Amino acid sequence: MQSEVQALIARSNRLGADPTTTNYAGGNTSAKGAATDPVTGGPVELLWVKGSGGDLGTLTASGLAALRLDRLRALVDVYPGIEREDEMVAAFDYCLHGRGGAAPSIDTAMHGLVDAAHVDHLHPDAGIAIAAAADGPELTKEIFGDRVLWVPWRRPGFQLGLDIAAVARANPQAIGVVLGGHGITAWGATSDECERNSLDIIRSAQAYLDQRGNSEPLGPVIAGYEPLPTDERRRRAAALFPVLRGLASTDRPQVGHFTDSDVVLDFVAREKHPALAALGTSCPDHFLRTKVRPMVLDLPPTAPVEDVIARLRELHTAYRDDYRAYYERHATPDSPPMRGADPAVVLVPGVGMFSFGANKQTARVAGEFYVNAINVMRGAEAVSRYAPIDEAEKFRIEYWALEEAKLQRMPKPKALATRIAFVTGGGSGIGRAIAHRLAAEGACVVVADRDAQAAAAVAAEIGTTDTAVAVAADVSDGDAVAAALREAVLAFGGVDLVVNNAGLSLSKSLLETTEADWDIQHDVMAKGSFLVSREAARVLLAQGMGGDIVYISSKNSLFAGPNNVAYGAAKADQAHQVRLLAAELGGHGIRVNGVNPDGVVRGSGIFAGGWGAQRAAVYGVPEEKLGEFYAQRTLLKREVLPEHVANAVFVLTGGELSHTTGLHVPVDAGVAAAFLR
Repeated sequence: MQSEVQALIARSNRLGADPTTTNYAGGNTSAKGAATDPVTGGPVELLWVKGSGGDLGTLTASGLAALRLDRLRALVDVYPGIEREDEMVAAFDYCLHGRGGAAPSIDTAMHGLVDAAHVDHLHPDAGIAIAAAADGPELTKEIFGDRVLWVPWRRPGFQLGLDIAAVARANPQAIGVVLGGHGITAWGATSDECERNSLDIIRSAQAYLDQRGNSEPLGPVIAGYEPLPTDERRRRAAALFPVLRGLASTDRPQVGHFTDSDVVLDFVAREKHPALAALGTSCPDHFLRTKVRPMVLDLPPTAPVEDVIARLRELHTAYRDDYRAYYERHATPDSPPMRGADPAVVLVPGVGMFSFGANKQTARVAGEFYVNAINVMRGAEAVSRYAPIDEAEKFRIEYWALEEAKLQRMPKPKALATRIAFVTGGGSGIGRAIAHRLAAEGACVVVADRDAQAAAAVAAEIGTTDTAVAVAADVSDGDAVAAALREAVLAFGGVDLVVNNAGLSLSKSLLETTEADWDIQHDVMAKGSFLVSREAARVLLAQGMGGDIVYISSKNSLFAGPNNVAYGAAKADQAHQVRLLAAELGGHGIRVNGVNPDGVVRGSGIFAGGWGAQRAAVYGVPEEKLGEFYAQRTLLKREVLPEHVANAVFVLTGGELSHTTGLHVPVDAGVAAAFLR
């Protein structure tokens, strides 16, 4: 048993590693074999199959469903017919062997009813190109002869499993089938043979497309629709992305992903792209991620940005009307409610593709799936005519009760899910703690720091680029700030939550403080916060989704201590910016609040950079005792750590204080002299 499972997982991982072989979380693989029944001690035949929602490329044993083969095949005798085939998914639960493992997928019957010991069901671009071609049956015969048979379109389910099993029994020479509008299924007596057969089908289909296909299947390039130069393209993408994200978030907030790969840029430059995009995708895995069709801008890339934005707003209104009409055309009294009418994919000629989802991974995968769909359209048009499954069938899958049940099983989103945070000074100390806390609460985080390596290290600690990215940013430089915000926008689609945390301090008396001392502290904290807030506000206003700006000010913005004139004045400037911006931006739903920490010694980048030694000298205590000294002068007698400041930032932005703006929250363990008055 163990060897069969290990071979299945290894095969699955290899097949899932190539997005042209099968897309993320798409397709499934299986193996049949003998095991010992722990109840009887006798042998039992099992089916191990990739479970619902799993990904072949990262599949592990826990992602497999294990079913008794005799019980699964006995379901044929009680199958109530195609009108009630959805009931069979629940019946799979009665075939499970033991506890644990993944839930059986809708494709389980396909694997269990085929006699071969090993079965692969995949969504390769080349295979779907044949499957979605107008003369797919004839192409299948021409390419494969009788080694691979054609199975007409049928929605995934028990009946499709019966259809494939019947074809396999009637054609013992066959190694697999092409599923109309959908993908391929292959089988073999061993795991290696099954994998070879899958790859044989895919490579044969691709070779046919390459050798027989039209050299310009998508038509000629439209004059004026060529890709913009890289820098210009990405600047325009950054200008459009917040607007598009706001539009795509009309029904519910979304995170974005931008793609300007050659495949996408070539597609949106070609004559056929409007008509092909309007036909929509074909493979169920594709349109479940991308919606039935994308929204397509019909202006050249050199059009003025203002005209493009105005046109996108018009197209968005039309898209929502069209989607609502699509839902109303096909919905029945039993259909789930419409989930939202905003596009998941937006194509902009000369610039690229913008995709959206409930998190970064979902948005990224939607874009990846549409790239697969472009490859399918190109392949089908190269040898035939692209003819995806019809709209009614797409609706039956998009609003399938089984898909709705899967969505309902999704865990409740975290408090900051879909929110994009930009944290300055995020490479150490308080900023690092804030970045970690916001990410833990579901936010996508942009870690901004003058020290690019430190920022990258913190982003890597948090997770993959689906969760956190690093940008280099000298907040005292307006151009650098603008560039950092553009990178943030291109990474996630916009910004919702800005934390002005970058800071430094020099402890000197009035007479010892130089102009340079004064300038650097005001440049980083007072001017830097202003520059970041101004640039972020441009994004927030373009999105139209409200947002938060949080200033990490200081107890010293209120308290007059010795040898602290430049730092204290800069912090007072920040504190008043909170009030000024709260008054100015409140009408746009943007809340501006502040946090006033004090005595954050352990883990603080400022204190480690010399400020701690200077303050310790002022108070006449050893530097290693400075945290204890600060704690003893507070009302609570507790030391303040970076995590405590991060907690305050979350409280201000996590949703419970939705009606609070212009507030400063002390995080100082109680310093009476710094009480707000």
